[in-house]
Amino acid sequence: MPRADVDVTLILDLARDVAHNTVRPGAPVGAFLLGLAVGRGGDPAELAARLSALAQRMGAAEPS
Repeated sequence: MPRADVDVTLILDLARDVAHNTVRPGAPVGAFLLGLAVGRGGDPAELAARLSALAQRMGAAEPS
């Protein structure tokens, strides 16, 4: 089976953003969704940035 090149830092940064801005269990779900989108031909960096921005917006919307 061919090995895919994986940007580990990109995935860990996404997981951090999701875990810190939404709920911790969302981190692996976010990484999974990134993998699905990349598997469908999406650009990993663009998709990770969009998911991170969404998580940050969700965190900002939380009442203090």
